[in-house]
Amino acid sequence: MDVEWRPFYLYFDTPPEGRELPDYVKRARANGSEERLRTIADLYGMEFRSTERIYNTRLAHEATEYAREHGKANEFHRIIFRKVYAEGQDPSGWDVLRSAAQEAGLDGEALQREVESGRYTASVNQQVQWAYQIGVSGVPTYVINDRYALVGAQPYEVFKNALAQIMNQMG
Repeated sequence: MDVEWRPFYLYFDTPPEGRELPDYVKRARANGSEERLRTIADLYGMEFRSTERIYNTRLAHEATEYAREHGKANEFHRIIFRKVYAEGQDPSGWDVLRSAAQEAGLDGEALQREVESGRYTASVNQQVQWAYQIGVSGVPTYVINDRYALVGAQPYEVFKNALAQIMNQMG
């Protein structure tokens, strides 16, 4: 099974510098909404840190397109996730993006130059619009065979069961 990360803006109106978390997110966190994520991370020996702000991810999405073009999209994306959700770094900063690129075996300066040129902006915008058009409303959303969707961070068993059901439907 191949995984292709695609861009989506949960908060499409986030300014470049990011913004404070909305009160409803703070309340949900105070009521334990992230405990399941922390439990899943612990189960797999991973670190998990709550984000302190809502980050503008436009540059990170465009940088991922650069990485995809150079055969390193999944590796780059995994590194960015670690930097954000384990190390608490802001993915809208060039220092974080260049560092992730270098760690993935890419040229961080070239990544910044290409992204700043606007080369990937239209592609990312088209992909985000496609996600809205097919009804994506949360992250992560896993689209399987362009037809089935699983929303949210799910345990392995949920994917295993969903894939088994899809295989049964396909005959």
